[in-house]
Amino acid sequence: MKVEVEGELDSAKKSITGAELLIETLEEAGVDTLFGYPGGAVLPIYDALYRSKTSFKHILGRHEQGSIHAAEGYARVTGKPGVVLATSGPGATNLVTGIADAMMDSLPLVIFTGQVGSNVIGTDAFQETDVMGVTTPITKYNYQIKQLSELPRVVKEAFHIATTGRPGPVVIDIPKNISTQASAEKFNSDVHLPGYQPTIKPNPLQIVKLADAISKSKKPMVLAGAGVLFGKASHELKMFVEKYQLPITTTLLGLGSFPGTNPLFLGMGGMHGTYAANMAIYECDLLINIGARFDDRLTGSLEHFAPNAKIAHIDIDPAEIGKNIPTEIPVVADSREGLLALLNSSIEVPDNQAWKEKLQANKANFPLWYERSEESVSPQWLIEQVYRKSNGEAIVTTDVGQHQMWAAQFYHFDKPDKWVTSGGLGTMGFGFPAAIGAQLGAPDEVVVAIVGDGGFQMTLQELSMLKDYQLPVKVLIVNNGSLGMVRQWQEKFYEERYAESIISSPDFVKLAESYGVRGLKVEKEEEVPEMLDAIFASDEPVVVDCRVVKMECVFPMVPTGKGNHEMIGVTK
Repeated sequence: MKVEVEGELDSAKKSITGAELLIETLEEAGVDTLFGYPGGAVLPIYDALYRSKTSFKHILGRHEQGSIHAAEGYARVTGKPGVVLATSGPGATNLVTGIADAMMDSLPLVIFTGQVGSNVIGTDAFQETDVMGVTTPITKYNYQIKQLSELPRVVKEAFHIATTGRPGPVVIDIPKNISTQASAEKFNSDVHLPGYQPTIKPNPLQIVKLADAISKSKKPMVLAGAGVLFGKASHELKMFVEKYQLPITTTLLGLGSFPGTNPLFLGMGGMHGTYAANMAIYECDLLINIGARFDDRLTGSLEHFAPNAKIAHIDIDPAEIGKNIPTEIPVVADSREGLLALLNSSIEVPDNQAWKEKLQANKANFPLWYERSEESVSPQWLIEQVYRKSNGEAIVTTDVGQHQMWAAQFYHFDKPDKWVTSGGLGTMGFGFPAAIGAQLGAPDEVVVAIVGDGGFQMTLQELSMLKDYQLPVKVLIVNNGSLGMVRQWQEKFYEERYAESIISSPDFVKLAESYGVRGLKVEKEEEVPEMLDAIFASDEPVVVDCRVVKMECVFPMVPTGKGNHEMIGVTK
């Protein structure tokens, strides 16, 4: 008969598996929501979840892509990292689009993927995929756990890396045997990353140079990007712009960083930006970029981008400064710290009254325009009605395409973190699951998903989540019977050869009802106000099929290869 001593009993009681250790570590990290989908390689983790009394909730999507887009929406609205769990092989690869999307748009995600056992890695085992190789180009960092002792430290490092500096996605690949391995040992979880030290405070000499340039400029212009939002610097941006009376535009992802109804705001810049904003960029003598990355949809032809301007760029990521546009005043810093330094500097208000008057005249003489429809719903008018009926207070998510641009143009964002869209990657299917994540992150807010009939069909299975979790998301399908932006390009640049851009759709009302969600359809503009009153008064989810003008185009538009001053469709 074997006799166990007291020490051995105590040790056995304290022994936990890697799966249990992971859950403990997530709780210590303050996770309140986990988006996931089970499978073979993560069954030990799901079993541990089932047996544990976690402080966080698990949200079950219907496809891993839906889960990760929901995590992106959650991260964008809350500022907290979206946390995702998926199995090996197809589970991991189904996350790839969302990982790449988060990387392009600087969204903090921590993604856990299951992996086959360590002893069979590299043998093409069932559902094995080289997650490290697949995700290295599209993550801020990635890990594969080799030993159980690494797990607590790696998880803490992942959260730190994802949420500091320029945010981004971090992947942790966990072999199944690590999840099942048990230990009574307490492992070190201290984070020590000497090679990762983001620069937060700006160089004072560069601030002096920028302050001097502002004082001397006659045609200054501010460009604000998503970096202002990630830096929680919207208040400081407003103070800075109003103090020195600087005209301002934003990127698509920067909408909401500065109040959209403020007189100094000229509208969004870029391919579908306003005439006033794009001409201001073209003619300015000083362009102050705060937290934007000068992507091609903003700049158009680089040869014609701000040709007369001195370029200043405040960005926390030094790799972005000078990457696309030569920069004379580089300032590596967090956006809020950079703005605070400028606000605390001695800057003479520039003599730019004539410049401001010209820009206001452009704004008045060349506004965004559209024509009303008598046969169906004008999509731009629809967005305006959504804005009015929601009092401009809704969180708006979109897919990618015409409806996205109309939402950016005609819904005015006066507050930060109300605009959730896919910018850099341009991901169809993003908008609806992102709305689910946004609603989970902001349960007391009104969330409106403005989606296209094409994009909605890519992730519509996530309607299950609306019913499962009682989420009052309002889904407005801008239904023009086509892949609208593709069709627009084919109309303007491919001699109206509509190759595979005209699509069919299911009966969206019946589809919604089959998921236990209310469905509505509007075909005339006179039906819209009553519909909007009804859905905004309801605390239930609803899907509305809005039949809009089929051949409507988004204007203004900067054709590929042209400068921002070469817009088409500026006037009727």
